[in-house]
Amino acid sequence: MHVKQAANVLELLEYFSQRKRPATLAEISDDLGWPRSSTFNLVGTLADKGFLYEPRIRGGYYPTPRWLTLAQAVADAEPLPEAVLLLASEIAEESGETTVVAAPAGAHAIFIHVEVSKHAIRYFTQVGDRIPLYASSVGRAILAQYDAEERQALYRRMQFERFSDTTLTSIDALEAELRRAAERGYHQSNAEFQPDLAGVSLPLPVGPRRLSIVVAGPVSRCLGRRPQLADIIRRGIRRFDDTLTPAVPAVRGD
Repeated sequence: MHVKQAANVLELLEYFSQRKRPATLAEISDDLGWPRSSTFNLVGTLADKGFLYEPRIRGGYYPTPRWLTLAQAVADAEPLPEAVLLLASEIAEESGETTVVAAPAGAHAIFIHVEVSKHAIRYFTQVGDRIPLYASSVGRAILAQYDAEERQALYRRMQFERFSDTTLTSIDALEAELRRAAERGYHQSNAEFQPDLAGVSLPLPVGPRRLSIVVAGPVSRCLGRRPQLADIIRRGIRRFDDTLTPAVPAVRGD
C-alpha cells in the first residue's frame, strides 16, 4: 500500500535535506512536480503543525528543529547499544568493506546503522534503505532467528520478485538456503538484489531484537573472501559477547 500524502511528506523532507536552503511554494511545486494546490495544502498543514517556518518574510519555507526533536526522542527510546556501534566500526575497519546492522521491517530488512567502506569502489548505502528478506544474506540472517511458523507467516507477505539470475524465488529455495547457511555457519549472497554485490551476514540478536550484521562489497573483491569475511564478523561478535545480550550464535537454523 502506498499512501500518497505520507509519501509526499517524506519526499519533501528529503528535498530539503538535499537543497539545504528555504524554498518557495512555486519552487517546491516545480522541483517535485506537484500541483500547486496540493503543494499549498501540504506546506500549509506542516507550517500550521510547526514543522515548517519562514526564516524570512516571503523568503520561502524551511523545516523547523521539531523534526530533529521528534527523531531524537524516538532514537533515544530504543537506541542501539554502544557495543553494537563499536562492533560494526571494528568489523568495517578489519574487513575494509561496508558494514551494516539491519532490523526486520515486515518482509524487508531495514538498515539502522551503516559504516561505509573507504575504498573508491565500494558498496554505498545509508540508514533507512530496505532490502527484501528473501533476496539478501542480511535478510536471511534475520529470517534464521524466526521459528518455522513465524517464517511461514512472513512468506505469505512476500512476492518473490526476481532481481537477478541468483535471486531465490520460492519458499522451498529459501528454506533450502537457510539450511545450507546453518551447515556453512554464515549467510552469503551473490548479486541477488543488486548487481556486482557480494555479502556475508550473521544474526545479531540484542535482547529481544532480531538484528543481523552484514559485510558487503563488489563481487570482484568479496566473492572469494566470503569465508574470511564471515570469520571477521564471528570474531568481532565474540569480542562483544560480554556486552551484547544474549551472546550471539553463528547461525540458528530451524
